[in-house]
Amino acid sequence: MKLPLHSPRLRRAARQRFGWSALRPGQLGAMRALLKGRDALVVLPTGAGKSAVYQVPASMLPGPTVVISPLLALQQDQITALNDRNQADLRAVRISSAETPTQRQAALDQVRQGKARFLFTTPEQLCDPDRLADVRDLKPSLVAVDEAHCISAWGHDFRPDYLSIGHLVRELGRPPVVALTATASPPVREDIVARLGLTDPHLVVAGLDRRNLFLEVAHCPTEDYRWRRLLALLDVERPPGIIYVPTRRAAQEFADRLAGAGYPARCYHGGMAAGARERLHEEFLDGLVPIMVATSAFGMGIDKPDVRWVVHTALPDSPDSYLQEIGRGGRDGDPSRALLLWRAEDIGLQRYFTTSPPEHDDLRDLAVLLDTSPTTRKQLGERTGLGTRRLGQLLALLEEVGAARTVTGNRVVRPPYAPLPASAAADAVTAAQRRQTLQRSRTDMMRAFAEATGCRSQALLAYFGEHMTEVCGHCDSCHAGTSVADDGASGPFPVHSMVRHAEWGAGMVLGYEEDRMTVLFDGVGYKTLSVPVVSEQGLLAAEPR
Repeated sequence: MKLPLHSPRLRRAARQRFGWSALRPGQLGAMRALLKGRDALVVLPTGAGKSAVYQVPASMLPGPTVVISPLLALQQDQITALNDRNQADLRAVRISSAETPTQRQAALDQVRQGKARFLFTTPEQLCDPDRLADVRDLKPSLVAVDEAHCISAWGHDFRPDYLSIGHLVRELGRPPVVALTATASPPVREDIVARLGLTDPHLVVAGLDRRNLFLEVAHCPTEDYRWRRLLALLDVERPPGIIYVPTRRAAQEFADRLAGAGYPARCYHGGMAAGARERLHEEFLDGLVPIMVATSAFGMGIDKPDVRWVVHTALPDSPDSYLQEIGRGGRDGDPSRALLLWRAEDIGLQRYFTTSPPEHDDLRDLAVLLDTSPTTRKQLGERTGLGTRRLGQLLALLEEVGAARTVTGNRVVRPPYAPLPASAAADAVTAAQRRQTLQRSRTDMMRAFAEATGCRSQALLAYFGEHMTEVCGHCDSCHAGTSVADDGASGPFPVHSMVRHAEWGAGMVLGYEEDRMTVLFDGVGYKTLSVPVVSEQGLLAAEPR
């Protein structure tokens, strides 16, 4: 078979410019799409070469590449890696809050003069109309959106400032866009595509089965049993490691209790001062903190290769969060353990954390403000008293139901033919309730994973739309001999086929385990159904694609 013309050029650029002797199939397909001017959505685990997907094509495109990333530490790592190659045409610069106005202008000048090819920035910088105009004048050939799950309201690290990226890209002249993330379930992927405005994106979802991670789950009938299981791991496994806990209070209490028992533990949570969090982050990366007890705030940017174990002391809110967090173990390719210690009471805690639907009056009042005159998000925050995060969530809902639109200059307006404020608020509340229903179903899926007796990797990857026919061999179920290979034909409908339920609507079959099947429904989220009941009562019908 004749290879596409772009493939040899991409391989040559990867070898000559970056020293990479080979490219993975998923990488190469996405690179070809970008060179052809097509969008791409790339879901690959950390360490699998997501950055290469945009860096190699960027070295071959005529204009600069704009990289939008949420964390300055992540940006700095990639900037350093590019500049350490000592190649003028791979030089990277940044405009962010960490640079002075003079430094930001110098960075733009370097790109404008062809002395730098990569411009790293944040959504906040591009939301400034003057800064956006500066970047638009550079005529970028490509935009890379890193940690793209942040744009999804049901991603595991939602950030309202990311919601403006789709509008900002259009303001930049709408070059091809590549969205990059380590984990994204089907609803998150759909959200990324919709909110970024990706057009028929080339999709890469691969490598989510980390074979060096040993997955194990223990049901803990009491808190004392959970504590003793944790100590049993700490006594046989060498650090460094991460212990994830559900609350800030639990982080402090666990760290204090471990330190009192002679284990070198520190705690980290979102309520700490920014400077203290940054110091702990750096100390962990430098090997000065052997055991970090943390909430999910200890997340992006933890690119430490030698984490030997990751423990969850409670059920995570979703498989999305779980896969992201255990993915911080064993990035050097050496064996690492992922231990989940859970109790039934964890379900109630996650139900408590589930965000309540927004108030109808808040949405209506916000829609009324948009009806008077175009305004910026900052002005809306001042007029409503809403915080940045809450305001972003409400605006996202109003945009979803056609009652708000972001236009030039990052101003928010009421579109023509938008629903009246009261109707818009009612529609937005309905959309929020749907999201809440999906979130609860994700928690249910996490419990199903914890209670499963079959191959855990099969169950986990099915949630993300990946079908494993063989057992993984690196989980407690496989070692106990309770895992069974899945040929995809063990039920009434093929895996990944579309079905319809009379009440829940259309859905996709994600997988089977014993006599149960998991279906992701568009309207109500994930459901686990009895295969005999489905067959006997005809609950599902095949749905044409």
